Amino acid sequence: MGRNPSDLVLFIAKRLGQLALVLVGAIVITFIFTHLSVSDPCVVWLGPHSDERSIEACKTYFDLNQPVDIQLLHYFETLLSGNWGVDSISQQPVLSLIGTYFPATLELVLASLFLMIVIGIPLGVIAANSNGRWGDHFVRIFYLSGWATPTYLGGVILAIAVAPALGLPSTGDFSSTPPFHQWTHMSVIDALLAGNLPWAWNALEHLALPAIALAFLNMGIATRMTRSSMLEVLPLEYVRTARMKGLKEFWVLYKHALRNALITTVTVLGLTAGYLLSGTVVIEEIFEWPGIGYYAYNSIINYDFAGVVGTVIVFSVGVVLANLIADVAYGILDPRVEWR
Repeated sequence: MGRNPSDLVLFIAKRLGQLALVLVGAIVITFIFTHLSVSDPCVVWLGPHSDERSIEACKTYFDLNQPVDIQLLHYFETLLSGNWGVDSISQQPVLSLIGTYFPATLELVLASLFLMIVIGIPLGVIAANSNGRWGDHFVRIFYLSGWATPTYLGGVILAIAVAPALGLPSTGDFSSTPPFHQWTHMSVIDALLAGNLPWAWNALEHLALPAIALAFLNMGIATRMTRSSMLEVLPLEYVRTARMKGLKEFWVLYKHALRNALITTVTVLGLTAGYLLSGTVVIEEIFEWPGIGYYAYNSIINYDFAGVVGTVIVFSVGVVLANLIADVAYGILDPRVEWR
């Protein structure tokens, strides 16, 4: 019996309602903690030698003369009107800055996901097919190394040691404006759309190490889930039948076994995408990648309240939407699952 499409619509509506609650909670917690983290932020922003008149003007401009709960209510009022506040350092609208930085982070996350798929999934197949043998042990060591390596340490090693050895740039900060129209504001994609292959290659060189760092540290998720799913599928009758028919092992593994094993892996990758988004803060700072993680880091160290809350909103939306997409994808790939 087929599922009712209205069940999917109702499921998505419920999850979007949960998203609203998550956002409210994240905003309240972040707003309160940031405003209690420093007694007089205007002194930090203006410097220790600022005069009282400038400090009072700063407090009035950023609505810091009111109690925190009143400031929070005012923030929600302005947020609902589309105003995410003003960056305390650059004096630019936070929403505009996030729109500027976000495409670079999206490009980094997509590149990392691509590497996790084209490397992590085949490694999981190899590990499952050589279960208990040297191939399995090698793959385990590889992905456990990624899990065990702290984010900052992996990034620093790539930036200091690997970048000079391979002749790759250790930063992703482009200093020149592309000589073509930017449709997506993602360097590699826009260069390819414009047919500018030299610029695309240059952008890819800048993207390589940050993407590798982010992918390697999370590679174990795709590899481990693929290995576990393949171990469940390989003993099944249809896989044994395919082998008895004389099919090559490559087609048995990747056409017959992997197709069903990917259901769980695809779902987990969808969840991972949301966490990759929020996990870019350290990587982007190390490689000076001009994304929202880089902006979030600088907002934190500069006590830029509006910037911190704005980036938390983006990260929260990314995680919840990634979970929603993963749940819907799982239901589509496995008809036995009901949307509730």
